[in-house]
Amino acid sequence: MLLDKINQAGDIHKIDEKDLPLLASEIRRFLVQKISRTGGHLASNLGVVELTMALHLVFDPEKDRMIWDVGHQSYTHKILTGRRTGFDELRKYGGMSGFPKRKESSCDPFDTGHSSTSISAGLGLAKARDLKGEDYSVISVIGDGALTGGMALEALNNVADIDSNFIIILNDNEMSISRNTGGISAHLGKIRRTATYYDLKERLSSRLEKIPQGDQIKNTLSFVKNKVKTAVLSGGIFFENMGITYWGPIDGHDLKGLVSVLENAKRMKKPVLIHVMTKKGKGYRPAEVHPERFHGISPFEIRTGEPKSAKTEKDWTDVFSDTICQEAETNPSIVAVTAAMPDGTGLTPFAEKYPDRFFDAGIAEQHAVTFAAGMAAGGLKPVVAVYSSFLQRAYDQIIHDVCIQNLPVVFAVDRAGLVGSDGETHQGIFDLSYLSSIPNMTVCAPKNIYELEDMLKYAFTYPYPFAIRYPRGTGWKGLSEFRQPVKAGTAEWIYKESEIALLAVGSMVETADAVRTELKKRGHAVSLINMRFVAPIDEACILEAAAGHKLLVTMEENVLKGGFGEHLCTMLMEAESHTDILNIAIPDIYVEHGNVDVLKKEIGLDAEFIVNRILERIGDNG
Repeated sequence: MLLDKINQAGDIHKIDEKDLPLLASEIRRFLVQKISRTGGHLASNLGVVELTMALHLVFDPEKDRMIWDVGHQSYTHKILTGRRTGFDELRKYGGMSGFPKRKESSCDPFDTGHSSTSISAGLGLAKARDLKGEDYSVISVIGDGALTGGMALEALNNVADIDSNFIIILNDNEMSISRNTGGISAHLGKIRRTATYYDLKERLSSRLEKIPQGDQIKNTLSFVKNKVKTAVLSGGIFFENMGITYWGPIDGHDLKGLVSVLENAKRMKKPVLIHVMTKKGKGYRPAEVHPERFHGISPFEIRTGEPKSAKTEKDWTDVFSDTICQEAETNPSIVAVTAAMPDGTGLTPFAEKYPDRFFDAGIAEQHAVTFAAGMAAGGLKPVVAVYSSFLQRAYDQIIHDVCIQNLPVVFAVDRAGLVGSDGETHQGIFDLSYLSSIPNMTVCAPKNIYELEDMLKYAFTYPYPFAIRYPRGTGWKGLSEFRQPVKAGTAEWIYKESEIALLAVGSMVETADAVRTELKKRGHAVSLINMRFVAPIDEACILEAAAGHKLLVTMEENVLKGGFGEHLCTMLMEAESHTDILNIAIPDIYVEHGNVDVLKKEIGLDAEFIVNRILERIGDNG
């Protein structure tokens, strides 16, 4: 196998040029085999094999800086930098990350995980290079979907300020996670050009500079040049007007052509954007046909592309999806907004049933939130369905455009808490802190799927900002006999005893139920309270618990700082309560990738660890 020769950065140069297409086939076969066992991002990686190989043939990954926007398409880059053996432990706790990581390899110059960041980061690295008088190339790879993000456009606007080499590669596969939408996507679809135009332009400019009165001739020809350019390159002017030389579209699977273009770009003394056309999922038929299904996939059967473990029960997202569709039947004011993730957030059925009331804003969370605020101001009931870690990107819009005006926007915060294999950039462990810090924002979390349904129905009638956070995975059905009506700021007593009170939020109610069972076996009287609302918190319930128990234990799948536990401590301190309090939360750290159950055990959020902490606190040595 040719792959056996790739053991460190630069080893691609050991492969004979005529064998490079075979190496590309081996890489694709390797990726399909490994990801079928571990799960991961497949379609995007299959699409950039030749592009990545070309980058490694032209640039030195240990010297030059290659920045992958989002980073989920960096698997071939990892293979070519000697990390092939790490794929057996891909995205597992202690194993190789599915994203670029500076601490993992010197060939990863910048950590990425969220969209639309690579141009800003690359521009910063290029400026640092120039100010320090260093010599290396900076290449930012960004997808057409990521280009819809406002941050990417802000960065493009700033690129003209650099007068040295900076390469942007626009990987255009007409996909983000789901199909791209919006004007930029349509614009890219119109761009066409031949290399002849730019070759002629550069040669002519160079020669005119060397002859007498050359500058005057150049100015005279400028008007004609722009007219010709408008005819030949109507699409590329979008980038040219920002001061960026545009080359493309270029076949992203023509390795020889890519190498030639990249070598020319390397010699440029100004910013250049190379528009590369690739096919997401290339080389594996199921991923070519259904690229969105193979964006991020669990272990699957290679022959059919079907998951090895079929979903047998509804997950939290399914319950959200069913409920919003049902409520929309009788409430025409309900509209739904997503940021390029209709499938992941469960809004695809809503989009199919109510196409005029569904809006995909593209990878633009800030716009999505303010767009929803505008609809709310116009009398609609918008629901913004978004992953917890991505909602962070719209913090200012939540404050400035929704909560200051107290507008009735519903935030369906999916993937809240630990999400597992995608790691630090995707863990939804800050939302209770950042949302509950905002005046006028109501924040709640359901204990089970039935309460999620009830909370959503309540949210659709609530006249103010309302956020519901729920986890990833199969929806819990436990404690279904307890289904008290939902009302903002009210908790739910599930078991009322004495000595120890467990005050749990959302997904931690399931863990608290297990903790209570173990403590009861040791003879302790244990109350269990489903807190439900973190903002506003049920002060009366907490004061009652403090008065009737020796120890209060707060439990939340959120960082400690700014979370429910800290809010409770502040409230009881102001009430001059002296009840002992034990806060169980995620430590104030960035949690690595890995199986959620493993992560909970490692950070002390599993039932066994919590039981031991409680026993230690109350002095029960067994």
